[in-house]
Amino acid sequence: MIIGITGTDGGGKGTVVDFLIKEKGFLHCSARTLWIDEINHQGIEVNRANMRIVANELRAQRGDDFLITEYKRRTGFAPDKNYVIESLRATAEVETLKKFGGILWAVDADQHIRYGRIQSRASESDKVSFEEFVAHETLEMNDPDPHGMQKAKVISMADTMFRNDGTQEELFAQVEKALGAVYK
Repeated sequence: MIIGITGTDGGGKGTVVDFLIKEKGFLHCSARTLWIDEINHQGIEVNRANMRIVANELRAQRGDDFLITEYKRRTGFAPDKNYVIESLRATAEVETLKKFGGILWAVDADQHIRYGRIQSRASESDKVSFEEFVAHETLEMNDPDPHGMQKAKVISMADTMFRNDGTQEELFAQVEKALGAVYK
């Protein structure tokens, strides 16, 4: 099985991914890893703006579904293994994911809750003010770059939507229910 994960920043994508890896044995395919590898290769600073720029460049050079095709190349998506691909941002990624038999899950939460979460995790790309957070989110929802992020459209393509305004246990219960629906 292949599950693609999308959603808003701080919505809980990583929490769902960690659950699938630790509790269900899924193999992790990370967009962030691909983007940071390229940023390091180029010798530029790891930050949110550069991650977006590099991701857009890679999609322009190698196809808008690069995230999915690159992990297909690396893993073969073996039928006896389960994969979770974090984090889909372009509609072509979703289309290719589904072509390979995958499904898409989206995770969202209240904007203020999400901002608090990203401040507490304090990764390289999360050191922003609330105003910057909102500005980045606005751009990423519908990036004017033809190879850019289209999070609003991608989220609307999700097979399952998780609302994560509560506890981790509540989120995990939603994930278990969604897995149960897939593993009938």
